[in-house]
Amino acid sequence: MGLIVAALILAIVLVYLMTSIKIVRQGYHYTIEHFGRFTTVAKPGFNFYPAFFYRVGRRVNMMEQVIDIPGQEIITKDNAMISTDGVVFFQVLDSAKAAYEVSDMHMALMQLTTTNLRTVMGSMDLDETLSKRDEINARLLSVVDHATTPWGVKITRVEIKDIRPPADIVNAMGRQMKAEREKRANILDAEGTRASEILRAEGQKQARILEAEGRKESAFRDAEARERAALAEASATRAVSEAIQGGNTQAINYFIAQKYVEAIGKFATSPNAKTILFPVEATQLMGTLGGIGELARDALSGSGSGSGSGSGSGSSGSAPVVPTVSKGPFEQGQQQQ
Repeated sequence: MGLIVAALILAIVLVYLMTSIKIVRQGYHYTIEHFGRFTTVAKPGFNFYPAFFYRVGRRVNMMEQVIDIPGQEIITKDNAMISTDGVVFFQVLDSAKAAYEVSDMHMALMQLTTTNLRTVMGSMDLDETLSKRDEINARLLSVVDHATTPWGVKITRVEIKDIRPPADIVNAMGRQMKAEREKRANILDAEGTRASEILRAEGQKQARILEAEGRKESAFRDAEARERAALAEASATRAVSEAIQGGNTQAINYFIAQKYVEAIGKFATSPNAKTILFPVEATQLMGTLGGIGELARDALSGSGSGSGSGSGSGSSGSAPVVPTVSKGPFEQGQQQQ
């Protein structure tokens, strides 16, 4: 009988000891209550708290957690209806506050984030909500983290997953985007055309400058050529004059014949000349040139003996030779008539 009682007492002690040992897993904290009152926090590992006097109140997850914010309809500042949802990442820093300062922490965080999401996005225009998602996340993070500080919770991140405008607004945005792209394309085309016109105008300007320089150079060359021709003409005239002074009748004959041929050539090349009448024949031209030469020789001999006796020169010199011009066929026919 005594052995049975001892065994029973031993079993009761073992059961008591087993129920007093608390093994806490990594990443969790257990709140320990003494007769229903919070006393301490059991950390991960082996913990011993006498049974019936102490019990585990709450098991608190100390790891980072995430809450999915369900989609909701929000009216923006410019009265546009949009649908949005998001996620909240948080971590419990104070297990006692998380266990006893709020009854349902997950529900509280969800409701708090939802209401502040409406507040933040409702104060912005539709364009701002679509383009300033990072600003929305930052404002939500600041507001929600400040509100959950008394709960011993740290909000690490708040992310907006999706923002869905109404279908008509999406279509209008698509048309606006298309118009903007067409506008940019037209601007680029206009700029390209402008640059092309500028380059073309620059090219034409350079071409005109080069053409003007070419005309200037050509005029300079023409003037130089005319100057050289005039110098040559003056030199030839001077040579003829010197030949006449020296009594060389061949030179004056050559000079007069050359001028005569040049005059006939100009008549022949004139655009208004339809018919050219030669007053003399070729043989008569030679006779005329010979007569002119005799006149020049007599003039030179007269000038040489003028300082002596005038009568001697009159008797010894020959009379001026007048070039005989034979009549052409046309003149002979008129004389016969």
